[in-house]
Amino acid sequence: MSNPFARARYMLAAHTPRQLPPDGGFEVAFAGRSNAGKSTALNAICQQNALARVSKTPGRTQQLVFFDFEPSSGGPPSDRFLVDLPGYGYAKVPKDLQAHWQAFIDGYFRTREALKGLVVVMDIRHPLKDYDRQMLGYAVQRGLPAHAILTKADKLGRGAQGNALLAVRKAMKAEFGDAVSVQVFSGESKIGVDEARAVIGRWLEL
Repeated sequence: MSNPFARARYMLAAHTPRQLPPDGGFEVAFAGRSNAGKSTALNAICQQNALARVSKTPGRTQQLVFFDFEPSSGGPPSDRFLVDLPGYGYAKVPKDLQAHWQAFIDGYFRTREALKGLVVVMDIRHPLKDYDRQMLGYAVQRGLPAHAILTKADKLGRGAQGNALLAVRKAMKAEFGDAVSVQVFSGESKIGVDEARAVIGRWLEL
């Protein structure tokens, strides 16, 4: 079966609420600290090398970037979207810009009806920082499903991967109950890519 995510394409970037597309359809948002591997994860899930821009400079995503899906031949326009949220945790971003992002994302999470789930991307070696918890809290407060992807798993051996997964799962269960699922992932070695696609595809009803 072909991968529907391979039809994902850049649609628009929104820096203010009025630039957002109409609030309809199905959206899944991706959040992650700067350099957690969010762009690499998006590219791997979508089987594309350059869908999301991978940058050596942290914090490059400075808007909500929307990707839609090219319609299958003769099919209707897609109303499914992936949304790349601004990277966070980068100290060199000016404070007023950080405040703008925070207000924008807060409003997006509180009011966006199309939002069906949140993926939080965390470096498996440095998981559950304050902002990771804040983003997961947004989803839990809204009653949205959330899924944590522990990226760069190829940097650890199998035993260390398993230990990290268990530790994160235990911490999230204590904080969020059963509202958040978690998996290991590597965009480089493709560990967990199919699992992530299955979760996101279910939310998008692909």
